[in-house]
Amino acid sequence: MLWGPGSDCGASPAPMEYVSTRGGAEAVDFEEALFSGYAPDGGLFMPQHIPSLDGDTLRRWSRLSYRELVKELCSLFITAELVPRSMLNDLIDRAFSRFRHKDIIHLSRLKDGLNVLELWHGVTYAFKDLSLSCTGQFLQYFLEKKQKHVTILVGTSGDTGSSAIESVRGQKNVDIFVLLPKGFCTQIQELQMTTVIEDNVHVFAAHGNSDEIDEPIKELFADVDFARKYNLMSLNSVNWSRIMVQIAHHFCAYFQCAPSLDTTPLPVVEIVVPTGGGGNITAGCIAQKMGLPIRLVAVVNSNDIIHRTVQHGDFSLSESVKATLASAMDIQEPYNVERILWLLSGSDSHLTKTLMERFSVSKSLKLPEDLHRKLSETLCSCSASDEDIVQAMRRCWDENRYLLCPHSAVAAHYHYSQPDGTPRCCLAPASAAKFQNALLRAGLVPQLPPEITALTAMETRSTPLERGQDWAQVLREWIEATAQRRGITRQGVTQT
Repeated sequence: MLWGPGSDCGASPAPMEYVSTRGGAEAVDFEEALFSGYAPDGGLFMPQHIPSLDGDTLRRWSRLSYRELVKELCSLFITAELVPRSMLNDLIDRAFSRFRHKDIIHLSRLKDGLNVLELWHGVTYAFKDLSLSCTGQFLQYFLEKKQKHVTILVGTSGDTGSSAIESVRGQKNVDIFVLLPKGFCTQIQELQMTTVIEDNVHVFAAHGNSDEIDEPIKELFADVDFARKYNLMSLNSVNWSRIMVQIAHHFCAYFQCAPSLDTTPLPVVEIVVPTGGGGNITAGCIAQKMGLPIRLVAVVNSNDIIHRTVQHGDFSLSESVKATLASAMDIQEPYNVERILWLLSGSDSHLTKTLMERFSVSKSLKLPEDLHRKLSETLCSCSASDEDIVQAMRRCWDENRYLLCPHSAVAAHYHYSQPDGTPRCCLAPASAAKFQNALLRAGLVPQLPPEITALTAMETRSTPLERGQDWAQVLREWIEATAQRRGITRQGVTQT
């Protein structure tokens, strides 16, 4: 194993610290990055150095299970001084204890070379269960050690909210506030959030889209005194912990789809990543930087800002968010692009800060030519319409009797449009069972597991956020009242 550019094989690793993509915050350890969400200067935390893996390490790792891969990867980014390796292993085992599949994730090899890596065997039938179940365990470990309380703020376009809720439900030292965009999630996605009747779970149904619900969350995080007083943190893919765990998806996809690891150099595998906020594709860029020989393809729906950025260097908003069948990807501001630009610019925080501040003001940005060239060398991209999604879902069913969710179908659409021969793996972020309307639109019959069918008969609880209300102020008042009820003092310490 090698550590960082130019280091010698066998050299001791430098202490793993995290820096802001905008360069205006002090370096922090994993614990602080975990609890911070956004960096104090508005940037996102990234590892100060990316570990490099040689061919021998990759060949050795190829024999590991998904669970063991997650342990190895996390141990590179979390120092043993913070979390001893035996404890890290226990936390990850605990995180995956509720997954339905014995292997945690599963590769389905289908006709016409379509390989679908099912990342959705967790409690909420979505890939976010993988990273959030681990993140929830990391949180609990540090909170119990320090007897602290945190307030989690989450905006969701569909799956993040329910996965985040499941990762912390019932925990006495956590309150979670989730904003969902009313009418933009599927009924099942919404029910997976509103049917969780726990004292520490607070769900708000906002009459706005995914980008609009991010605004009050950003406003509260920007209020440094408020954020510090109530220990605000995020579990969106703003949080580094989620990106870290998702790196394992790419390693697992590579090892399962590479034709052979006996050659030098190792063969390249194409990983096709349905992309919304950009967390999974960012994890892929980091895996690539670590030495994994993958070619990344970011596939999007009609909300195609990432596609336009890769193809033309045009990181600019469209007039409005388009509602599509792949609703969790109906996002116009994929915040993790900032991490990718920082990574590809050689960790140039000054450039990253300049670009992101310019985008924040104008919502329109033309990438510098050199940076755009590096981006297009790192990623390919593809955009799929609702009709493309429907056709891919139907073809996959006709050829394999296999149901794809609309997000997975965006990846399958790309696969079906390519000539045969390239080893390729399509990441499948959610079960088709969560998207009945899309299945019906494709003329297919939903197959619902009993856990999902039961949701419609359960009690629900949520608080509406109407247009015209000051959503940030409503959240502020709820957080203050909840803290008062819990007897929480400044810095999130619970009074006994």
